[in-house]
Amino acid sequence: MDVEAEKGDINTIIGGIAPSWGPFGNLGTEARIIVEVVMAIAILLCLAIAIWGAAKQRIGATALRDTFSAEQGKGLIVAGLTGVFIIGSLGTVFTIVYGMAV
Repeated sequence: MDVEAEKGDINTIIGGIAPSWGPFGNLGTEARIIVEVVMAIAILLCLAIAIWGAAKQRIGATALRDTFSAEQGKGLIVAGLTGVFIIGSLGTVFTIVYGMAV
């Protein structure tokens, strides 16, 4: 177990958001950083929407007995997590589409 942990790198954790840059390898360093920052902000925004939805669902279901608020919270959770999935997989989707076109 200790041997596997020593091989880890911070890039394996934060590198998951950044696209692999396959077809976009000609972009400059500044453009890559801008794309990575925009993707990270969008993921944080989607996670905030999911957290807001969870809070809205919890408050609506228990404290206020408001079923409309609880259903609205469920929708926000689904929307936020779907956004995280879509943004996280954009690099893969672009690479696959580019590879199929070539």
